[in-house]
Amino acid sequence: MATFDYDLFVIGGGSGGVRAARVAAAEGAKVALAEESRMGGTCVIRGCVPKKLMVFASGYRESFADARAYGWDVEDGVFQWDKFQPQLHKELDRLEGVYRHLLDNSGVEVFDSRAALDDPHTVRLADGVTKTAKHILIATGGRPVRPDFPCADLGIVSDDIFDLPELPKSILIVGGGYIACEFACILSGMGVEVTQFYRGAQILRGFDEEARGLIAEMMREQGIDLHLGTNIVDMAPASERPDPDEENQAGMGADVHQMTALQTDASGGEASARGGPLWVKSTNGHEGVFDQVLFATGRRPNTDNMGLEAAGVKLGRNGEVIVDAFSQTAVPSIYAIGDATDRVNLTPVAIREGMAFVETVFKGNPTPVDHDLIPSAVFTQPEFGTVGLTEEQARENHEIEVYCTSFRPMQTAFAGKPGRVLMKLIVDRGDRKVLGCHIVAPNAGEMIQMAGIAVKMGATKEDFDRTVAVHPTMAEELVTMKTPVRTV
Repeated sequence: MATFDYDLFVIGGGSGGVRAARVAAAEGAKVALAEESRMGGTCVIRGCVPKKLMVFASGYRESFADARAYGWDVEDGVFQWDKFQPQLHKELDRLEGVYRHLLDNSGVEVFDSRAALDDPHTVRLADGVTKTAKHILIATGGRPVRPDFPCADLGIVSDDIFDLPELPKSILIVGGGYIACEFACILSGMGVEVTQFYRGAQILRGFDEEARGLIAEMMREQGIDLHLGTNIVDMAPASERPDPDEENQAGMGADVHQMTALQTDASGGEASARGGPLWVKSTNGHEGVFDQVLFATGRRPNTDNMGLEAAGVKLGRNGEVIVDAFSQTAVPSIYAIGDATDRVNLTPVAIREGMAFVETVFKGNPTPVDHDLIPSAVFTQPEFGTVGLTEEQARENHEIEVYCTSFRPMQTAFAGKPGRVLMKLIVDRGDRKVLGCHIVAPNAGEMIQMAGIAVKMGATKEDFDRTVAVHPTMAEELVTMKTPVRTV
Protein backbone atom coordinates (compact mmCIF):
# COMPACT_ATOMS: atom_id res chain seq x y z
CA MET A 1 0.00 0.00 0.00
CA ALA A 2 1.33 3.43 -1.03
CA THR A 3 2.27 5.84 1.74
CA PHE A 4 1.90 9.59 1.41
CA ASP A 5 3.10 12.64 3.29
CA TYR A 6 -0.47 13.83 3.71
CA ASP A 7 -4.01 12.58 3.37
CA LEU A 8 -4.95 15.88 1.71
CA PHE A 9 -2.96 18.65 0.09
CA VAL A 10 -4.96 21.81 -0.69
CA ILE A 11 -3.62 24.28 -3.25
CA GLY A 12 -5.19 27.66 -2.54
CA GLY A 13 -5.86 29.53 0.69
CA GLY A 14 -9.19 31.16 -0.12
CA SER A 15 -12.45 30.60 1.70
CA GLY A 16 -13.23 27.26 0.04
CA GLY A 17 -9.77 25.79 0.37
CA VAL A 18 -9.33 26.87 3.98
CA ARG A 19 -12.74 25.48 4.96
CA ALA A 20 -12.04 22.13 3.29
CA ALA A 21 -8.62 21.89 4.94
CA ARG A 22 -9.96 22.67 8.42
CA VAL A 23 -12.93 20.31 8.22
CA ALA A 24 -10.83 17.48 6.81
CA ALA A 25 -8.29 17.97 9.60
CA ALA A 26 -11.12 17.84 12.15
CA GLU A 27 -11.98 14.41 10.76
CA GLY A 28 -8.48 13.22 11.61
CA ALA A 29 -6.86 13.72 8.21
CA LYS A 30 -3.28 14.92 7.93
CA VAL A 31 -3.62 18.08 5.86
CA ALA A 32 -1.32 20.63 4.22
CA LEU A 33 -2.19 23.80 2.35
CA ALA A 34 -0.13 25.98 0.00
CA GLU A 35 -0.94 29.61 -0.81
CA GLU A 36 1.33 31.80 -2.93
CA SER A 37 -0.30 35.11 -1.97
CA ARG A 38 -2.22 36.19 1.12
CA MET A 39 -4.38 33.85 3.16
CA GLY A 40 -8.07 34.49 2.61
CA GLY A 41 -8.03 34.59 -1.17
CA THR A 42 -10.04 36.82 -3.44
CA CYS A 43 -13.01 37.31 -1.11
CA VAL A 44 -11.14 38.41 2.00
CA ILE A 45 -8.17 40.22 0.47
CA ARG A 46 -9.23 41.68 -2.90
CA GLY A 47 -12.93 40.99 -3.37
CA CYS A 48 -16.09 40.72 -1.27
CA VAL A 49 -14.81 42.06 2.04
CA PRO A 50 -12.83 45.15 0.98
CA LYS A 51 -15.44 45.91 -1.67
CA LYS A 52 -18.28 45.82 0.88
CA LEU A 53 -16.31 48.07 3.22
CA MET A 54 -15.97 50.50 0.32
CA VAL A 55 -19.72 50.20 -0.30
CA PHE A 56 -20.31 51.24 3.30
CA ALA A 57 -17.86 54.14 2.99
CA SER A 58 -19.37 55.43 -0.24
CA GLY A 59 -22.91 55.30 1.12
CA TYR A 60 -22.30 58.09 3.61
CA ARG A 61 -22.10 60.74 0.89
CA GLU A 62 -25.89 60.91 0.62
CA SER A 63 -26.39 60.72 4.37
CA PHE A 64 -25.57 64.39 4.96
CA ALA A 65 -28.39 65.66 2.73
CA ASP A 66 -30.74 63.01 4.14
CA ALA A 67 -29.91 64.09 7.69
CA ARG A 68 -30.68 67.74 6.87
CA ALA A 69 -34.05 66.71 5.44
CA TYR A 70 -34.77 65.03 8.77
CA GLY A 71 -33.90 68.12 10.78
CA TRP A 72 -30.22 67.64 11.53
CA ASP A 73 -27.88 70.62 11.25
CA VAL A 74 -24.94 68.98 9.48
CA GLU A 75 -22.52 70.05 6.77
CA ASP A 76 -21.50 67.99 3.77
CA GLY A 77 -18.33 66.01 4.38
CA VAL A 78 -15.45 65.17 2.07
CA PHE A 79 -14.29 61.60 1.67
CA GLN A 80 -10.63 61.14 2.61
CA TRP A 81 -9.06 58.11 0.96
CA ASP A 82 -5.86 58.57 2.96
CA LYS A 83 -7.86 58.10 6.19
CA PHE A 84 -9.99 55.19 4.97
CA GLN A 85 -7.36 53.11 3.15
CA PRO A 86 -5.09 52.41 6.16
CA GLN A 87 -8.11 51.26 8.16
CA LEU A 88 -9.16 49.04 5.25
CA HIS A 89 -5.77 47.34 5.09
CA LYS A 90 -5.66 47.02 8.86
CA GLU A 91 -8.94 45.10 8.75
CA LEU A 92 -7.71 42.86 5.91
CA ASP A 93 -4.54 42.12 7.88
CA ARG A 94 -6.68 41.19 10.87
CA LEU A 95 -8.84 38.84 8.81
CA GLU A 96 -5.81 37.19 7.23
CA GLY A 97 -4.50 36.60 10.73
CA VAL A 98 -7.82 34.98 11.67
CA TYR A 99 -7.55 32.59 8.74
CA ARG A 100 -4.00 31.64 9.65
CA HIS A 101 -4.98 31.15 13.29
CA LEU A 102 -7.86 28.87 12.28
CA LEU A 103 -5.57 26.73 10.14
CA ASP A 104 -2.92 26.56 12.85
CA ASN A 105 -5.47 25.56 15.50
CA SER A 106 -6.80 22.87 13.15
CA GLY A 107 -3.35 21.34 12.75
CA VAL A 108 -3.06 22.16 9.04
CA GLU A 109 0.53 22.61 7.84
CA VAL A 110 0.78 25.80 5.79
CA PHE A 111 3.26 26.50 3.00
CA ASP A 112 3.51 30.13 1.88
CA SER A 113 4.43 29.11 -1.62
CA ARG A 114 3.16 28.55 -5.11
CA ALA A 115 2.41 24.91 -5.78
CA ALA A 116 2.01 22.84 -8.95
CA LEU A 117 1.50 19.16 -9.75
CA ASP A 118 4.19 16.68 -10.69
CA ASP A 119 1.73 13.80 -10.93
CA PRO A 120 -1.69 12.80 -9.52
CA HIS A 121 -0.27 12.46 -6.01
CA THR A 122 2.72 14.83 -5.95
CA VAL A 123 2.85 18.58 -5.36
CA ARG A 124 5.96 20.60 -6.12
CA LEU A 125 6.49 23.84 -4.18
CA ALA A 126 8.23 26.90 -5.61
CA ASP A 127 11.53 26.00 -3.94
CA GLY A 128 11.53 22.58 -5.61
CA VAL A 129 10.47 20.60 -2.55
CA THR A 130 7.91 17.90 -3.32
CA LYS A 131 5.11 16.61 -1.11
CA THR A 132 2.86 13.64 -1.73
CA ALA A 133 -0.80 13.29 -0.84
CA LYS A 134 -3.51 10.70 -1.22
CA HIS A 135 -5.90 13.45 -2.33
CA ILE A 136 -5.20 16.85 -3.86
CA LEU A 137 -7.74 19.68 -3.86
CA ILE A 138 -7.40 22.55 -6.35
CA ALA A 139 -8.87 25.72 -4.83
CA THR A 140 -6.85 28.40 -6.58
CA GLY A 141 -9.70 30.79 -7.38
CA GLY A 142 -9.71 33.23 -10.28
CA ARG A 143 -8.35 36.58 -11.37
CA PRO A 144 -9.50 39.58 -13.42
CA VAL A 145 -8.26 39.78 -17.00
CA ARG A 146 -7.59 42.75 -19.25
CA PRO A 147 -8.96 42.88 -22.79
CA ASP A 148 -6.55 42.04 -25.58
CA PHE A 149 -5.75 45.30 -27.33
CA PRO A 150 -2.79 47.71 -27.43
CA CYS A 151 -2.21 49.75 -24.27
CA ALA A 152 -4.73 47.76 -22.20
CA ASP A 153 -1.90 47.25 -19.70
CA LEU A 154 -2.15 50.97 -18.89
CA GLY A 155 -5.50 50.35 -17.22
CA ILE A 156 -6.18 48.80 -13.85
CA VAL A 157 -8.37 45.88 -12.76
CA SER A 158 -10.48 45.35 -9.66
CA ASP A 159 -7.54 43.88 -7.68
CA ASP A 160 -5.72 47.20 -8.03
CA ILE A 161 -8.45 49.45 -6.63
CA PHE A 162 -7.68 48.77 -2.98
CA ASP A 163 -4.00 49.71 -3.36
CA LEU A 164 -4.34 52.99 -5.26
CA PRO A 165 -2.12 55.63 -3.66
CA GLU A 166 -4.99 58.10 -4.07
CA LEU A 167 -8.42 58.18 -5.62
CA PRO A 168 -8.56 59.48 -9.18
CA LYS A 169 -10.59 62.57 -9.93
CA SER A 170 -12.09 60.80 -12.94
CA ILE A 171 -12.31 57.18 -14.04
CA LEU A 172 -13.61 55.23 -16.99
CA ILE A 173 -14.97 51.80 -16.09
CA VAL A 174 -15.20 49.35 -18.98
CA GLY A 175 -17.69 46.53 -18.49
CA GLY A 176 -21.30 45.96 -17.54
CA GLY A 177 -21.20 43.05 -15.09
CA TYR A 178 -21.71 43.23 -11.36
CA ILE A 179 -18.08 44.14 -10.61
CA ALA A 180 -18.13 47.06 -13.05
CA CYS A 181 -21.47 48.35 -11.76
CA GLU A 182 -20.55 47.97 -8.10
CA PHE A 183 -17.32 49.92 -8.49
CA ALA A 184 -19.07 52.57 -10.57
CA CYS A 185 -21.45 53.18 -7.66
CA ILE A 186 -18.71 52.95 -5.03
CA LEU A 187 -16.37 55.41 -6.72
CA SER A 188 -19.17 57.80 -7.61
CA GLY A 189 -20.21 57.77 -3.95
CA MET A 190 -16.63 58.63 -2.99
CA GLY A 191 -16.70 61.70 -5.20
CA VAL A 192 -15.00 60.37 -8.32
CA GLU A 193 -16.38 61.47 -11.70
CA VAL A 194 -17.39 58.09 -13.18
CA THR A 195 -17.98 57.17 -16.80
CA GLN A 196 -18.93 53.62 -17.71
CA PHE A 197 -18.77 51.93 -21.12
CA TYR A 198 -20.58 48.68 -21.81
CA ARG A 199 -20.73 47.14 -25.25
CA GLY A 200 -24.10 45.43 -24.64
CA ALA A 201 -27.62 46.84 -24.77
CA GLN A 202 -28.08 46.80 -20.96
CA ILE A 203 -25.90 46.28 -17.90
CA LEU A 204 -25.98 43.14 -15.72
CA ARG A 205 -26.56 40.62 -18.51
CA GLY A 206 -28.24 37.45 -17.26
CA PHE A 207 -30.19 39.15 -14.49
CA ASP A 208 -33.88 40.11 -14.59
CA GLU A 209 -34.53 42.64 -17.35
CA GLU A 210 -36.83 44.88 -15.31
CA ALA A 211 -34.36 45.02 -12.43
CA ARG A 212 -31.47 45.77 -14.78
CA GLY A 213 -33.33 48.71 -16.25
CA LEU A 214 -34.10 50.25 -12.88
CA ILE A 215 -30.52 49.89 -11.66
CA ALA A 216 -29.21 51.57 -14.81
CA GLU A 217 -31.70 54.40 -14.28
CA MET A 218 -30.67 54.83 -10.65
CA MET A 219 -26.97 54.78 -11.54
CA ARG A 220 -27.51 57.61 -13.99
CA GLU A 221 -29.57 59.42 -11.36
CA GLN A 222 -26.57 59.46 -9.02
CA GLY A 223 -24.37 60.98 -11.72
CA ILE A 224 -22.72 57.99 -13.38
CA ASP A 225 -22.25 58.70 -17.09
CA LEU A 226 -23.35 55.31 -18.44
CA HIS A 227 -22.86 54.58 -22.15
CA LEU A 228 -24.44 51.40 -23.52
CA GLY A 229 -23.47 49.86 -26.83
CA THR A 230 -20.06 51.48 -26.38
CA ASN A 231 -16.52 50.17 -26.15
CA ILE A 232 -12.94 51.38 -26.40
CA VAL A 233 -11.30 51.37 -29.82
CA ASP A 234 -8.09 53.17 -28.89
CA MET A 235 -6.25 54.18 -25.75
CA ALA A 236 -2.91 55.83 -25.03
CA PRO A 237 -1.19 57.99 -22.44
CA ALA A 238 -2.73 61.46 -22.65
CA SER A 239 0.68 62.89 -23.46
CA GLU A 240 0.85 60.66 -26.54
CA ARG A 241 -2.70 61.15 -27.81
CA PRO A 242 -2.98 61.27 -31.62
CA ASP A 243 -3.25 64.67 -33.25
CA PRO A 244 -6.87 65.02 -34.50
CA ASP A 245 -5.67 66.99 -37.53
CA GLU A 246 -3.35 64.16 -38.51
CA GLU A 247 -6.17 61.65 -38.06
CA ASN A 248 -8.47 63.69 -40.28
CA GLN A 249 -5.82 63.98 -42.96
CA ALA A 250 -5.48 60.21 -42.88
CA GLY A 251 -9.23 59.80 -43.32
CA MET A 252 -9.83 58.77 -39.71
CA GLY A 253 -12.06 60.35 -37.10
CA ALA A 254 -13.52 62.98 -39.42
CA ASP A 255 -16.37 63.54 -36.99
CA VAL A 256 -14.45 63.16 -33.74
CA HIS A 257 -15.51 65.55 -30.98
CA GLN A 258 -15.07 65.83 -27.28
CA MET A 259 -17.81 64.76 -24.89
CA THR A 260 -18.09 67.42 -22.22
CA ALA A 261 -18.89 64.76 -19.65
CA LEU A 262 -15.69 62.95 -20.53
CA GLN A 263 -13.30 65.89 -20.41
CA THR A 264 -10.65 66.03 -17.75
CA ASP A 265 -7.61 68.29 -17.72
CA ALA A 266 -4.87 65.88 -18.75
CA SER A 267 -2.20 67.99 -17.09
CA GLY A 268 -4.11 68.62 -13.88
CA GLY A 269 -4.56 65.11 -12.50
CA GLU A 270 -2.02 63.22 -10.48
CA ALA A 271 -0.17 60.37 -12.14
CA SER A 272 -2.16 57.14 -12.25
CA ALA A 273 -0.84 53.91 -10.81
CA ARG A 274 0.06 52.89 -14.34
CA GLY A 275 1.65 56.02 -15.72
CA GLY A 276 -0.65 59.07 -15.81
CA PRO A 277 -3.92 60.26 -17.36
CA LEU A 278 -5.17 58.19 -20.28
CA TRP A 279 -6.71 59.28 -23.56
CA VAL A 280 -9.55 57.08 -24.76
CA LYS A 281 -11.46 56.92 -28.03
CA SER A 282 -14.76 55.05 -28.07
CA THR A 283 -16.67 53.17 -30.75
CA ASN A 284 -19.00 56.14 -31.24
CA GLY A 285 -16.06 58.40 -32.08
CA HIS A 286 -16.07 60.35 -28.85
CA GLU A 287 -12.83 61.02 -27.00
CA GLY A 288 -11.98 61.72 -23.39
CA VAL A 289 -9.13 61.85 -20.90
CA PHE A 290 -9.38 60.01 -17.59
CA ASP A 291 -7.10 59.75 -14.58
CA GLN A 292 -7.73 55.99 -14.53
CA VAL A 293 -9.30 53.32 -16.72
CA LEU A 294 -10.66 50.26 -14.91
CA PHE A 295 -11.26 47.09 -16.90
CA ALA A 296 -13.99 44.89 -15.42
CA THR A 297 -14.47 42.75 -18.50
CA GLY A 298 -14.13 39.23 -17.16
CA ARG A 299 -12.27 36.79 -14.95
CA ARG A 300 -10.27 33.63 -15.54
CA PRO A 301 -9.54 30.64 -13.28
CA ASN A 302 -6.05 30.52 -11.77
CA THR A 303 -5.00 27.25 -13.39
CA ASP A 304 -2.11 28.32 -15.63
CA ASN A 305 1.26 26.61 -15.33
CA MET A 306 0.14 24.24 -12.59
CA GLY A 307 0.85 20.97 -14.41
CA LEU A 308 -2.83 20.07 -14.31
CA GLU A 309 -3.21 18.81 -17.86
CA ALA A 310 0.08 16.92 -17.68
CA ALA A 311 -1.30 15.13 -14.63
CA GLY A 312 -4.44 14.18 -16.57
CA VAL A 313 -6.81 16.91 -15.35
CA LYS A 314 -9.08 18.26 -18.07
CA LEU A 315 -9.49 22.01 -18.48
CA GLY A 316 -12.24 23.95 -20.25
CA ARG A 317 -11.92 26.74 -22.81
CA ASN A 318 -11.49 29.42 -20.15
CA GLY A 319 -8.99 27.37 -18.16
CA GLU A 320 -11.59 26.05 -15.72
CA VAL A 321 -11.08 22.64 -14.13
CA ILE A 322 -13.70 20.19 -15.41
CA VAL A 323 -15.30 18.32 -12.52
CA ASP A 324 -18.31 16.09 -11.89
CA ALA A 325 -21.17 16.65 -9.45
CA PHE A 326 -18.85 15.63 -6.58
CA SER A 327 -16.08 18.09 -7.62
CA GLN A 328 -13.87 15.22 -8.81
CA THR A 329 -11.70 15.72 -11.88
CA ALA A 330 -10.84 13.16 -14.55
CA VAL A 331 -8.05 12.05 -12.18
CA PRO A 332 -9.60 10.16 -9.22
CA SER A 333 -7.18 11.57 -6.64
CA ILE A 334 -7.64 15.22 -7.71
CA TYR A 335 -10.65 17.39 -6.88
CA ALA A 336 -11.38 21.08 -7.52
CA ILE A 337 -13.75 23.64 -6.00
CA GLY A 338 -14.60 27.32 -6.19
CA ASP A 339 -13.79 29.76 -8.96
CA ALA A 340 -11.14 27.40 -10.37
CA THR A 341 -14.06 25.33 -11.68
CA ASP A 342 -16.03 28.34 -12.98
CA ARG A 343 -19.39 26.91 -11.93
CA VAL A 344 -21.04 29.44 -9.61
CA ASN A 345 -18.37 31.93 -8.65
CA LEU A 346 -19.54 32.98 -5.20
CA THR A 347 -17.69 32.59 -1.91
CA PRO A 348 -20.50 30.77 -0.05
CA VAL A 349 -20.74 28.33 -2.95
CA ALA A 350 -17.00 27.59 -2.77
CA ILE A 351 -17.38 26.94 0.96
CA ARG A 352 -20.32 24.60 0.33
CA GLU A 353 -18.29 22.78 -2.32
CA GLY A 354 -15.43 22.39 0.14
CA MET A 355 -17.76 20.94 2.76
CA ALA A 356 -19.32 18.56 0.24
CA PHE A 357 -15.82 17.43 -0.80
CA VAL A 358 -14.98 16.50 2.79
CA GLU A 359 -18.30 14.67 3.19
CA THR A 360 -17.58 12.68 0.04
CA VAL A 361 -13.90 11.88 0.54
CA PHE A 362 -13.32 11.80 4.28
CA LYS A 363 -16.73 10.92 5.72
CA GLY A 364 -17.72 8.29 3.19
CA ASN A 365 -20.93 10.15 2.41
CA PRO A 366 -20.98 10.99 -1.33
CA THR A 367 -22.49 14.48 -1.46
CA PRO A 368 -23.14 16.31 -4.72
CA VAL A 369 -23.14 20.09 -4.61
CA ASP A 370 -26.55 21.72 -4.93
CA HIS A 371 -26.19 24.69 -7.28
CA ASP A 372 -29.92 25.30 -7.63
CA LEU A 373 -31.73 28.40 -6.30
CA ILE A 374 -28.68 30.21 -4.93
CA PRO A 375 -29.48 33.70 -3.57
CA SER A 376 -27.05 36.44 -4.53
CA ALA A 377 -26.66 40.19 -4.27
CA VAL A 378 -25.16 42.92 -6.42
CA PHE A 379 -23.95 45.77 -4.22
CA THR A 380 -24.86 48.63 -6.49
CA GLN A 381 -26.66 51.63 -5.01
CA PRO A 382 -29.44 50.65 -4.61
CA GLU A 383 -28.58 47.00 -4.04
CA PHE A 384 -29.99 44.16 -6.10
CA GLY A 385 -30.96 40.86 -4.49
CA THR A 386 -32.04 37.90 -6.57
CA VAL A 387 -32.88 34.21 -6.26
CA GLY A 388 -34.32 31.77 -8.75
CA LEU A 389 -35.42 32.36 -12.33
CA THR A 390 -35.63 35.71 -14.06
CA GLU A 391 -38.87 36.49 -15.85
CA GLU A 392 -37.12 35.86 -19.15
CA GLN A 393 -35.81 32.46 -18.03
CA ALA A 394 -39.14 31.41 -16.53
CA ARG A 395 -41.00 32.14 -19.76
CA GLU A 396 -38.98 29.49 -21.59
CA ASN A 397 -40.38 26.49 -19.68
CA HIS A 398 -43.26 27.74 -17.53
CA GLU A 399 -46.59 29.47 -17.75
CA ILE A 400 -46.15 32.27 -15.27
CA GLU A 401 -47.72 35.12 -13.39
CA VAL A 402 -45.57 38.17 -12.71
CA TYR A 403 -46.15 40.22 -9.56
CA CYS A 404 -44.22 43.46 -9.52
CA THR A 405 -44.29 46.86 -7.89
CA SER A 406 -41.95 49.84 -8.04
CA PHE A 407 -42.28 52.81 -5.70
CA ARG A 408 -40.46 55.55 -3.81
CA PRO A 409 -39.57 54.21 -0.35
CA MET A 410 -40.67 56.16 2.71
CA GLN A 411 -37.21 57.08 4.00
CA THR A 412 -35.89 58.73 0.85
CA ALA A 413 -39.24 60.04 -0.39
CA PHE A 414 -39.46 62.10 2.81
CA ALA A 415 -36.06 63.58 1.94
CA GLY A 416 -37.33 64.55 -1.51
CA LYS A 417 -35.30 62.02 -3.45
CA PRO A 418 -36.61 60.55 -6.72
CA GLY A 419 -35.12 57.07 -6.26
CA ARG A 420 -37.39 54.04 -6.57
CA VAL A 421 -37.25 50.43 -5.45
CA LEU A 422 -38.60 47.27 -7.06
CA MET A 423 -40.13 44.08 -5.65
CA LYS A 424 -40.86 41.25 -8.08
CA LEU A 425 -42.10 37.66 -7.83
CA ILE A 426 -42.25 35.13 -10.66
CA VAL A 427 -44.92 32.49 -10.00
CA ASP A 428 -45.66 29.22 -11.81
CA ARG A 429 -49.34 29.25 -12.81
CA GLY A 430 -49.59 25.47 -12.37
CA ASP A 431 -48.13 24.50 -9.00
CA ARG A 432 -48.11 28.14 -7.74
CA LYS A 433 -44.48 27.92 -6.61
CA VAL A 434 -42.46 31.12 -6.50
CA LEU A 435 -39.84 30.53 -9.20
CA GLY A 436 -37.95 33.75 -8.68
CA CYS A 437 -37.70 36.77 -6.39
CA HIS A 438 -35.95 39.99 -7.40
CA ILE A 439 -35.45 43.04 -5.19
CA VAL A 440 -33.85 46.38 -6.07
CA ALA A 441 -33.69 48.42 -2.88
CA PRO A 442 -31.38 49.57 -0.09
CA ASN A 443 -30.27 46.48 1.85
CA ALA A 444 -31.71 44.14 -0.79
CA GLY A 445 -28.90 41.71 0.02
CA GLU A 446 -30.26 41.32 3.54
CA MET A 447 -33.82 40.85 2.27
CA ILE A 448 -32.99 38.26 -0.38
CA GLN A 449 -31.23 36.04 2.15
CA MET A 450 -34.57 35.65 3.96
CA ALA A 451 -36.65 35.37 0.81
CA GLY A 452 -34.18 32.80 -0.51
CA ILE A 453 -35.13 30.41 2.31
CA ALA A 454 -38.78 30.49 1.26
CA VAL A 455 -38.00 30.05 -2.43
CA LYS A 456 -35.58 27.19 -1.71
CA MET A 457 -38.25 25.46 0.39
CA GLY A 458 -40.66 25.63 -2.54
CA ALA A 459 -43.01 28.23 -1.10
CA THR A 460 -46.08 29.08 -3.18
CA LYS A 461 -47.54 32.50 -3.84
CA GLU A 462 -50.27 31.62 -1.36
CA ASP A 463 -47.61 30.89 1.29
CA PHE A 464 -46.31 34.42 0.75
CA ASP A 465 -49.87 35.79 0.88
CA ARG A 466 -50.59 34.04 4.19
CA THR A 467 -47.63 35.77 5.80
CA VAL A 468 -48.58 38.91 7.73
CA ALA A 469 -46.77 42.02 6.54
CA VAL A 470 -44.28 43.88 8.72
CA HIS A 471 -45.36 47.52 8.48
CA PRO A 472 -44.02 49.98 7.55
CA THR A 473 -41.22 48.33 5.55
CA MET A 474 -40.24 48.07 1.91
CA ALA A 475 -40.20 44.27 2.06
CA GLU A 476 -43.85 44.05 3.09
CA GLU A 477 -44.69 44.42 -0.60
CA LEU A 478 -43.47 40.84 -1.11
CA VAL A 479 -46.50 39.56 0.81
CA THR A 480 -49.09 42.16 -0.22
CA MET A 481 -48.99 41.98 -4.03
CA LYS A 482 -52.36 40.44 -4.90
CA THR A 483 -52.82 41.00 -8.64
CA PRO A 484 -50.32 39.94 -11.32
CA VAL A 485 -49.13 42.72 -13.61
CA ARG A 486 -48.95 40.21 -16.48
CA THR A 487 -49.64 36.59 -17.22
CA VAL A 488 -47.49 34.74 -19.73
